[in-house]
Amino acid sequence: MGESARVFRGFAPIFLAFLRVQNRPKSLPRLGFRIIQQALIKEKLGISDRETIEQIKENPYLQYFIGKEYYSNEAPFEASTMVHFRQRISASVVKEINKRMVEKSREEWEEVPEKKSGEERGKENRGKLLMDATIGPADIRYPTDVGLLNEARKVTEKVIDILYESLKGKLNKKPRTYRQKARKKYLAIAKKRKPSRKERKKAQKKQLQYIKRNLKHIEGLIEEEARLERLNSKEYRKFLIANEIYRQQKWMWENNTEKIEDRIVSLTQPHIRPIKRGKAGADTEFGAKISASCYYGDVFLEREGEDNYNESGELKAQVEAYKEYTGYYPESVHVDKIYRTRENRKWCKEKGIRISGTPLGRPPKNMSREAKKQAQLDERVRNEIEVKFGLGKRRFSLNRVMTKLAETSETAIAVTFLVMNLSVLYRRQASCLFLAQFYRYLQVYLG
Repeated sequence: MGESARVFRGFAPIFLAFLRVQNRPKSLPRLGFRIIQQALIKEKLGISDRETIEQIKENPYLQYFIGKEYYSNEAPFEASTMVHFRQRISASVVKEINKRMVEKSREEWEEVPEKKSGEERGKENRGKLLMDATIGPADIRYPTDVGLLNEARKVTEKVIDILYESLKGKLNKKPRTYRQKARKKYLAIAKKRKPSRKERKKAQKKQLQYIKRNLKHIEGLIEEEARLERLNSKEYRKFLIANEIYRQQKWMWENNTEKIEDRIVSLTQPHIRPIKRGKAGADTEFGAKISASCYYGDVFLEREGEDNYNESGELKAQVEAYKEYTGYYPESVHVDKIYRTRENRKWCKEKGIRISGTPLGRPPKNMSREAKKQAQLDERVRNEIEVKFGLGKRRFSLNRVMTKLAETSETAIAVTFLVMNLSVLYRRQASCLFLAQFYRYLQVYLG
């Protein structure tokens, strides 16, 4: 971590200068830079916000990393400050910092061709662009229709309890909710190892009936002058989400289907959507869909969203972003089958870009040795971005995004890509320093 600290601190002027330009308060650039450092520690060690603060209090190397001049066993700030940081520093800011850091590193340690302008730009294609998409699974329990309805029912019961407290003197009897019976009905299906479809539909109907009764009781309490203002912001938000879950589940039950637009799968994180992937390990995943590009060994986050968009529509934008960054269109684009649409192939041909994979149509009976070799080489090149995703999910926190809000999840994912590139830059600089030192000793030894 100490060597990584030295490398990262070399890019401090870039980060601070960029944060100052972003119309932020005067105190935010320095504070934002320090919290970015702590976010990097959190990502590198794979720990929570609270554990990050505790590690910094105990470790002098980490205190040096965040810029402290002397050791102190006091926390630099509260763990909740990192949540506020992820809300204020958007993912677009972190992505821009990532690109500037990589660009600065390439200028210092590699011979990068100068960007051309005017008519000269675009005449020559250089480099290889890799693209792919993956899912950053959120930290939620695997959703079931009966389980979601059970959580929504408990929310409505709590609302009834709060509203009744304000009308205790006016009402003779508290509305009945049958919560004990409802819980027994839920547990009867939840404890079964493999309930049949008929049993699940019957359990859904029961929970829908309990929620419908509770909502009628809430309407009756409001007519008796009970106010929803008695609910705090979190309770009121959960009540609105529970109403939407009830509406969606009722519509799906009545229409005998399991699909509905903007389907909610978590009461606490309603922004998460189910994404059908068709993978062997997980047919359906729940989290943000991430579209990324990789070139010159560095990986960049291009788009992230909760909706299940088609990544083939991102090819043109990512190629143009590559040109904006390097000054040239790529010589070849290495993608999987979903990107190889007729429209994308035609557009790449107009720009003089070779797209990987076999051409559309019936495959030839006798494929030439050169074509087979080129196809194998393209797949080997494309493996690099798969390795990046594997690294992000195995070594870093891309396999389970622990943040709870939509905007904080986007920032956390962007920080993961920043840390991945920082690790690559450290390895590059360490190898260059080692080779320089080796040649120096070799010259002294040979006289």
